[in-house]
Amino acid sequence: MDFIDEKIIDYTEAHTQPEPELLAQLNRETWGKVVMPRMLSGHLQGRILSTFSHMIKPKRILEIGTYTGYSALCLAEGLTEDGKLITIDINEELEEMISRYITAAKMQDKIICKVGNAMDIIPKLNEQFDLVFIDADKENYSNYFDLVLPMVVSGGFIIADNVLWSGNVLKAETDMDEETQALNSFNKKVSADIRVENVLFPVRDGLMVIRKK
Repeated sequence: MDFIDEKIIDYTEAHTQPEPELLAQLNRETWGKVVMPRMLSGHLQGRILSTFSHMIKPKRILEIGTYTGYSALCLAEGLTEDGKLITIDINEELEEMISRYITAAKMQDKIICKVGNAMDIIPKLNEQFDLVFIDADKENYSNYFDLVLPMVVSGGFIIADNVLWSGNVLKAETDMDEETQALNSFNKKVSADIRVENVLFPVRDGLMVIRKK
């Protein structure tokens, strides 16, 4: 992810609202105890997700890829009073940690955690979503997009993380690994889809923001 000038990142974070203390604790615990802590959304991206959620005021959010729950807690900040967030992850080992922080945030009535393969779980959800956040296995981004778009309300949003993949999407396609190829294909797919409007933000590792027409 280190393709944006570090001084610019430091300046940006210094002029962004600090992360709430509970999220700062989760940030520290993730970096101290969990494998691949760079997967965490973190301060800047977390505040961006919170801001988007507050702007949209979603009643229903779907998150594909929970990790340690940081992004779910950020997105849940903008839910309506009767809103719900469903988050899906295949890794059951982090359940206790996620549950502990959801409870500490008093979000246990708003955030529903599901463990398993998202490709199997999503088709069984009888919901319409105002906001979907995709941050899971990169090879399935296009499949997730196809699955969730019919479930997104008109005017609703899909946000996909890591779409710049540390700048690897700039490589020649013949030099791309499988994950980079999948993300590059996803970016092209979204940009060509007449059912949506999109903008790619070069924030952190790249956020693709998609609005369903």
